[in-house]
Amino acid sequence: MCPTPRPLRSSIPLCLAIAGAAATVSAQASRPGEVVLATTTSVRDAGLLDVLLPPFEQRTGLRVKVVAVGSGQAMELGKRGEADLLIVHDPAGEAAFMAAGFGVERLALMRNRFVLVGPPADPAGIRGLTVAEAMRAVARAGSLFVSRADRSGTDVKEALLWALAGVVPAQPWYRESGQGMSATLQIASELGAYTLTDVGTLRNHKSPLTLAILVDGDTLLANPYHILRPDPARFPWMNVRGSRLLATYLLDPATQDAIDAFGEGVFEGIRK
Repeated sequence: MCPTPRPLRSSIPLCLAIAGAAATVSAQASRPGEVVLATTTSVRDAGLLDVLLPPFEQRTGLRVKVVAVGSGQAMELGKRGEADLLIVHDPAGEAAFMAAGFGVERLALMRNRFVLVGPPADPAGIRGLTVAEAMRAVARAGSLFVSRADRSGTDVKEALLWALAGVVPAQPWYRESGQGMSATLQIASELGAYTLTDVGTLRNHKSPLTLAILVDGDTLLANPYHILRPDPARFPWMNVRGSRLLATYLLDPATQDAIDAFGEGVFEGIRK
């Protein structure tokens, strides 16, 4: 089922974020000693890469250049040959990426979960509801909801959840941040609003938030992450050896154990 289209206004923060990401990476040949990893912001903001990448760099002598953007933008970088490896969480977008011939491998990496958070007082009364019931309750109450609206995997998931709930979100209660997960959480906290977040970024947020987890455990909130390896035949400058080594390392049993051990139930490796 395709998500119901929702009205999107132009977002200066989103334009700046995309422009900044494009400026960060160029279509020049990858340096032999560098692997460009385009990853969803949730993986970076959760702090997982700070644990996983140093051992890889020490073991191989390769430097990993991390470009943290939404999943949609990460796949655009892959389509242009501006990243050697991708970590994303947009299953439909990933399938389209592979079907269009932009990738040679799509590998299951790990999973965590989305949760609906909001003000502890819960003015819309969503605590303990299914996610579809909760989305309808927020719309019915006209309670503030902040969307990332940044073409990320989280943004795609949110659009799907609204569609499944039969709701077309709209102003004035529906706000778009055009920013990553950490910034969107901060905005929701300051506004006393609801938002959809991955649990990893929520738990690793650096500043205090006045937000509570209100909806958790619904099967619709599953959040799988995959590795995509762009097709080097399209882009001869890519670091093929580095991308293969990094993909192999991320799926190694020891690395999967490190993913399982990161935080308390924040991520799960694919073996669980």
